[in-house]
Amino acid sequence: MTIGVIGGGAWGTALAQVASAGGGVLLWAREPEVIAAINSVHENTAFLPGVPLAPAIRATSDLAELARCTMVLVVTPAQHMRAVLGDLPATEAPLILCAKGIEAGTRLLMSEVAATVQPRAAIAVLSGPTFAHEVAAGLPTAVTLACVDDTLGRRIAGVIARPSFRPYVSRDVIGAEIGGAVKNVLAIACGIVEGRGLGQNARAALISRGFAEMTRFGLARGARPETLAGLSGLGDLVLTCSSTSSRNFSLGKGIGEGRSTAELLGDRRTVAEGAFTAPVLQQAAREAGVDMPVVDAVCALLTGESDVEHAIDRLLSRPLKDE
Repeated sequence: MTIGVIGGGAWGTALAQVASAGGGVLLWAREPEVIAAINSVHENTAFLPGVPLAPAIRATSDLAELARCTMVLVVTPAQHMRAVLGDLPATEAPLILCAKGIEAGTRLLMSEVAATVQPRAAIAVLSGPTFAHEVAAGLPTAVTLACVDDTLGRRIAGVIARPSFRPYVSRDVIGAEIGGAVKNVLAIACGIVEGRGLGQNARAALISRGFAEMTRFGLARGARPETLAGLSGLGDLVLTCSSTSSRNFSLGKGIGEGRSTAELLGDRRTVAEGAFTAPVLQQAAREAGVDMPVVDAVCALLTGESDVEHAIDRLLSRPLKDE
């Protein structure tokens, strides 16, 4: 059995490390230096330095090789998934989507994008509280593995499960995806609270009100409430809203400290998905008639339509209402 991983960033490399315990792993990356380092010194020195990688992991620049794998973990940024899967030869191997976002323009979830581009492949979604460096180091976590085909979902879970990496199977693909996409935007908001020095009470309140927004939007899109309250929703939300190891939280923290969005995004080699998801989510929420004031505030800050003080004042001056 060979498991394919599309994406040579920190998260793709960490998942390759997890999968390597069960056999060979073929990891596709764009960067020649990443491929060379993994194949020569067994380390992703660019994106996951200091983590020795299993010899069973081999890197390649040839995407066609992955079409022959038993299953493929797709770990490309959300806004690039359509193009990458379009370049992948048609495959019947299950695609396990590990990106968290909503496609700009179409407002499609990643599973909907994948089904359009690779109609012969079965689709699953992997999401949950997972910082790449902790997963790669073998520290324990649990994730949601969502697949409409319950039998296939359990088979995939059995292949990737490790004592320190526990997948919980769900059939709620929509819920797993919405939790992962919305929490990235909310993490930016919590980073702003941190950067502005507004305190732990404010962050806790923001997490809970943000979770209410996630739930409203998820239910409007057909998600199950238990999925949103599970690992791929609330679990991931708590993690990414509480640590600078989150790229989205770090982006928000920089904004809260007074730095510009353009400056912060320009400094990054890795992607803060929430910055791209926020305006798409805002539009999708408005079309669905769902009120998401925290998301609205993040969008206004990212585009420069509002400064931090004004955005905070608007949130705090909203009419009082029942919880």
